[in-house]
Amino acid sequence: MLTGDHVALRAIEPDDLETLRAWRNDPRMRRNFRERNDISPEQQRAWYERTSADPNQHLYAIEAGGRLVGAGGLLYVDTVSKLADFSLYIGDAYVDDTYAPDAARVLLDHAFGELGLHRVWVEVYAFDTKKQALVERLGFTLEGRHRDHRYEDGAWHDSLFYGLLDGEWRP
Repeated sequence: MLTGDHVALRAIEPDDLETLRAWRNDPRMRRNFRERNDISPEQQRAWYERTSADPNQHLYAIEAGGRLVGAGGLLYVDTVSKLADFSLYIGDAYVDDTYAPDAARVLLDHAFGELGLHRVWVEVYAFDTKKQALVERLGFTLEGRHRDHRYEDGAWHDSLFYGLLDGEWRP
């Protein structure tokens, strides 16, 4: 278990899957994820079995006060190039001012400390100002954009790519 000031990160368990699926299928949340379709219970179970068996996927349930409040992780971990994709959301809030920054700090400490990664990156849609503010507060640098990469709410939006190097991380 990884702990912060307000949260604890632990392995995702089968009992978490339905809550995670409900959050994931909420249209207010789904707009911020790469996967656009509703996820069935069978798809959620298959995802869980696939990712929990993959050593390059470090996914965690985020708890506060003993209850599940979100999920996050380091995805597509490349142990040769020492990099990973950063993922995080807090329940219905998606990004809040307490749990999200604390969980993010725990994940980044884990990435650059225990895992010895050199680089962590994240893709954020341009309309997702909450996630942009979070990653910028954490020290991520905007490195590039894919123009008109996401069609959402009747309009095209850019994908923004942020990166953080181990020497830039200030826990």
